Amino acid sequence: MFEKLMHWMQANNVLPRISDTERQALEAGDVWIDGEFFSGHPDFKRMLDSRYGQLSAEEQAFMDGPVNELLSRADCNEIALSRRVPDDIIDFMAVQGFFGLIIPKAYGGKGFSTLARSAVMAKVTPHSAILSTYVVIPNTLGAAELLVEYGTDDQKDHYLPRLARGEYLPCFGLTEPTAGSDAASITADAEAFRDDNGDVSLRLNFAKRYITLGPVANIISLACRLRDPDNLLGKGEAPGITVVLIHAGTPGLKQGDRHEPIGEAFPNGPLIGENVVVNADNILGGRDQAGGGWRMLMESLAGGRMVSLPASAVGGMRTVAAATGAYSMVRQQFGLAIGRMEGVATPIGRLNALAYMTEGARVLGCSAVDDGINPPVVSGVLKAYTTELARQCATDAMDVFSGAGVMQGPNNIIGRGYCSAPVAITVEGANIMTRTLMVFGQGAIRCHPHALDVVHAVENDDSAAFAKGMRGWIGHFFANMGRTLGHGLTRGLFVRVPDVDKATRRYYKKLGWAASRFALFTDLALFFVGGKLKMRGNLTGRYADALAWMLMGFSTLKRYEAEGRQPEDRVLVDYALRLSLARVQDAFEGIYENFEGPLGTVLRWVALPLLRVNRLARLPDDRLAVACAGVSQRLDAQSERLNADIFMPENSQSGVGRLFDAFHRVSEAAPLVERIKAAQKENRLPAGDPDSLADAARDVGVLDGEEAALVTAARQARLAAIDVDVFTDAQFFDRAQQSTADDRRQAA
Repeated sequence: MFEKLMHWMQANNVLPRISDTERQALEAGDVWIDGEFFSGHPDFKRMLDSRYGQLSAEEQAFMDGPVNELLSRADCNEIALSRRVPDDIIDFMAVQGFFGLIIPKAYGGKGFSTLARSAVMAKVTPHSAILSTYVVIPNTLGAAELLVEYGTDDQKDHYLPRLARGEYLPCFGLTEPTAGSDAASITADAEAFRDDNGDVSLRLNFAKRYITLGPVANIISLACRLRDPDNLLGKGEAPGITVVLIHAGTPGLKQGDRHEPIGEAFPNGPLIGENVVVNADNILGGRDQAGGGWRMLMESLAGGRMVSLPASAVGGMRTVAAATGAYSMVRQQFGLAIGRMEGVATPIGRLNALAYMTEGARVLGCSAVDDGINPPVVSGVLKAYTTELARQCATDAMDVFSGAGVMQGPNNIIGRGYCSAPVAITVEGANIMTRTLMVFGQGAIRCHPHALDVVHAVENDDSAAFAKGMRGWIGHFFANMGRTLGHGLTRGLFVRVPDVDKATRRYYKKLGWAASRFALFTDLALFFVGGKLKMRGNLTGRYADALAWMLMGFSTLKRYEAEGRQPEDRVLVDYALRLSLARVQDAFEGIYENFEGPLGTVLRWVALPLLRVNRLARLPDDRLAVACAGVSQRLDAQSERLNADIFMPENSQSGVGRLFDAFHRVSEAAPLVERIKAAQKENRLPAGDPDSLADAARDVGVLDGEEAALVTAARQARLAAIDVDVFTDAQFFDRAQQSTADDRRQAA
C-alpha cells in the first residue's frame, strides 16, 4: 500500500521537488526552537532551558571602552556629508581590533562571541551606518568568517592576522544583475586551465553589483561558477559554485566605482572582472574546496543572518525608542509635554515593547549560534522581521519628532536612519522573498518532524523508509488534529507549562494552542498544496507570519524569565505577547481565507467564523500602550537597565547628547515646575509656560534661588533640544557643493 502511495506521489508531484542547491540549503544548519512549533506540541521547559547569554567581562569592557571612544571620535554628521570615514578613525579601529572581532586570538583577533559582535554592531549602527559597514562586513559573511571555518592552514596564517590588523579590508562578491535573492543562479565564470608554468590557474569573468565595501576593499571573496573542462582539479568538468580570493590590483579587475545607497551613502559598488587570472590555490579552502562554495555559503548564512542585520535593526529600535520617549517629554504643546497625549503615547508604547521583544530575540538567537546551533529558519525570521519592524518603528518615531525629524542637519537624530531603513529590508535576501519563500518553504520540510524523511524516501524510491516516515507523519497529523480541537475548546487550558511567572502562564498556553494549529495546517498545506507551495507565496507568507510571531512572543517570555522576572517589565511583556498573538491570529485568518479547493471552501465558510469568535488574542488596548510609553519617559533604574549599551554621547551641544541632557534637566526640574503650576492655580503667579516663571516664582517664595536657576536651566536646555538646524544661504549651498565635490573626487 505504501509503495503504491509513494509511486502516486512521485507521479503527481505531491511533495515539492528539491534541486541540488535547495537540498544543500535544506541540509545546512540546524533545527532549533522552530522545530518545537512545527511539532505542534512545544516543550516549553526545554525551550526555556536554551541559554540566554551575557557578554564576558572582556567583551563588556570593549563595549564600554573602545566602542564608546570610537563613537565619541566619529562625527556622524561629517561622515554622512563627506561619505567617507576619516583615516584617523580607520587607524583607531585597526589598533583597537574592530576588524578582527570574529578572528581567533591565535591569529591576532579578538575572538569575540557572536553575541558580542552583534552587540558592537547594534551600538555602532544607529550612530553611523557608514561607519557600521567597516565593522559589519569584516566580521560577518566574508573572508574572515569563511577562512576561519574552511581556510587552509596556509590561508589562515597569511590572511587572518592581516585581516585582524586591518591591512586587508574585505568584501564579499555574490550579487549580480540576474542573481539577487536567487543566489544559486550566479553566472560569474571561472575556468580552470594549465598556465605557462604548468600549474593550474583560474580565468574569471564576472559582473557583480551591490557589493558593500567593494570600492575600498583590497581582498575580495568572490562567488563564481567553476568550470574545469580538463578535470585538472579532479572534481569533474563542472565543479560548481566556488569561492575565490582576489586581491585588489589584479589585472583585469575593475573596482572603485560606486552605487549611491539611499539614506547614508556607505561604500558600495560594482566589481567587474575581465579575464582575471589567479592561481587555483586562491580557492578559499584550497583546491579541495573547488565546487564547495554553495555549501559554505548556506552553512555560514544559516547562522549569519542572525547577526549583522538583526543587530543593526534592534540597535536602531532601542535607540529610537529611548530618544522618542525623551523627546516626547521635552517637547511641549498646549501647555503639557506631548508624551502625555494619548495619541503620541501610543506609538511610543509600541516602540518600547517592540524594542524589548526584539532585543530578547537578538540575544537568544546569538546565544544559540554561540552554542554551535545555526538555525537557518530562525535566522531568516530574525533578519526579515526585525528589519521590517525597524522600518515601522522609524515611521512611528518620525511621527512623534515631526518637524524635528524632517529637517536635516547635525541635530536631527532620526532622519538618516529613517531614510536608510529600506537598505536593511533589501540586503542578504529581500524580505519579500525571505517571507514568502524561505521561512516556511524551508521550515515546512526541514523543521517538520517527518517531511524531510518522506521527501528523501520518495526521491530515493525507498518504500521501506517511505512507509516508516508516513506512519510517523500520519500519527503526527491526527495527534495535532486532536490537540487543535481540544486546545480550541479549552483555550489552551491543558497545554503543559513549566515553572514560570504565574502572570505569564496564559501566554504559554496560547502559544501552545497556536502551535498545534500551525502544525496541523502545515500538514494540510503539504498534503493539499504540496509541490505548488513555491508558487503560493501569499499563502506561505502567512504561514511565515504565524511562525515568526510565535518565535517573537516566546523570545519575549524567555527574556523576561532570564532577566529575573522584573515586575516593572510586565507591561512590556503583556504588550509584546498580545501583539504577537494577535498577529498570529491575523495570519491564521489569512490562511483560512485563502486556502484553495474544497477544503478552502469549508475553512472560509465554516471554520473562519469560529476562528474569529474564539480568538487567540486582540491587539493591546490604549491603557497598556500608555503604560508602556512611560518606560522611556522616565529616568529610573528600569530605563537605565533597558538602555544599557546604547551609546549616550557626553557632548551636550548637539544631537542625542543635547536631547538627553535636556531630558535629564527637565526630569530633575519637574517637581519644581509642579509647584509653579500649583501657584498659578492659586493666582499667586500669572498664566504662561510654568518654566518661564522661575524668577517670578522665586520672588513670591515658591522657589528659592537655586531652585529657580535649575528651572531656568532646564527651560533653556529644553528649548535648545527642540530647535532644528539653521543654515545661512551660503552654508546651505556650500553643503551641496561640498557633497558634489566629494562625489567627483571619489569618482576620479
